[in-house]
Amino acid sequence: MSTTNYYETIIEVSEDCPVEKAEVPQPKNGERMAAVIQYEMFINNPYRYTSDDVIFGVFAEKNKISKAGLKLEREKFFSKGQPCLRSSPLVKRYGWGVHFNKDGKAAIYAVESNEYRKFCKDKAIKHLKGMKSKR
Repeated sequence: MSTTNYYETIIEVSEDCPVEKAEVPQPKNGERMAAVIQYEMFINNPYRYTSDDVIFGVFAEKNKISKAGLKLEREKFFSKGQPCLRSSPLVKRYGWGVHFNKDGKAAIYAVESNEYRKFCKDKAIKHLKGMKSKR
């Protein structure tokens, strides 16, 4: 089974992120986009979920997977590789960095926050950049 989880890592905001101050993603045409689902999972439950939990959570909500089918669908979902949170719209478009603790649980931090700056300077953790939107 593949995984997207990281440990003691910060995913920094993408170099070509268009905002200097983090923005809260909003639904479009009444639909909760991936960024909205991810944002709500992280902001309401810091350090509760792993990357796998969040990525599968978006898939499960978008595909209306029943609670009874979650375990089997999660196994199928991760039986092949999935994009990690470096490709999340939160880091690419909305100005949120993602920090993972030693247990692989994550929380988001606004690019302009002192906490985000502290993680970006921390040499004891791994640093990854969010993927660029443009090549």
